[in-house]
Amino acid sequence: MGDVGGQKTLRSYWRNYFEKTDALIWVVDATDRLRVDDCREELAGLLLEEVGADTLKRLMGASLLVFANKTDVGGCMTREEIQEGLQLDAIKTHKWTIVSCSAITGDNLKEGLEWVVQDAKERLFLY
Repeated sequence: MGDVGGQKTLRSYWRNYFEKTDALIWVVDATDRLRVDDCREELAGLLLEEVGADTLKRLMGASLLVFANKTDVGGCMTREEIQEGLQLDAIKTHKWTIVSCSAITGDNLKEGLEWVVQDAKERLFLY
């Protein structure tokens, strides 16, 4: 597990972390409607637009957990708004889910990670 950060200066290094990746956890700030388009474009760049590129091959089949962070803040985006904003229904190459959470309180962090483990367990052969 690694946190590769979302700053633009770090994005070119993301592909270095994807070898043998079973799950991708994408964290969205549910209070930041202005950046949801940027967030969608970056995610699409990883999963949808690089068909045939090494990055996609390394992420092939990885579970996608979208943590909607800051959902404890009034006026945040709903699950449906995030799903639409990220155009998750267009993602056919990965099983995905959205889990509302709060990094401050820890709400639903365990549930999201349990989903990742269960989804990966269903796909991987355990000996």
